[in-house]
Amino acid sequence: QVQLAESGGGLVQPGGSLRLSCAASGFTFSWYAMSWYRQPPGKERVLVASISSDGAWTNYADSMKGRFTISRDNSKNTVYLQMNDLKPEDTAVYFCNAQSGLLNYWGQGNQVTVSS
Repeated sequence: QVQLAESGGGLVQPGGSLRLSCAASGFTFSWYAMSWYRQPPGKERVLVASISSDGAWTNYADSMKGRFTISRDNSKNTVYLQMNDLKPEDTAVYFCNAQSGLLNYWGQGNQVTVSS
């Protein structure tokens, strides 16, 4: 059974940091590119960052460049999203995604709220 379990979200003040984790099981993690998406309240889900299956390549949405870092540990079947200098507009549900060819899996989502 495929599972993507996100953790690490919560409430943080503007300027603060959080690290999201996504633990994968039920598939060969090292074969999949991994991504983080987010969905702000009342808006569509958008791509935050992606990382290749071997971790050699990463890509970020423009508004996250320099603040967010995606990484993965294939020995732990886990992908991370380090978020620094958080802003109120970063408030959203963050989703983990695994993709390989036509196969596409999603986590259940993890709330991040940036507020003073």
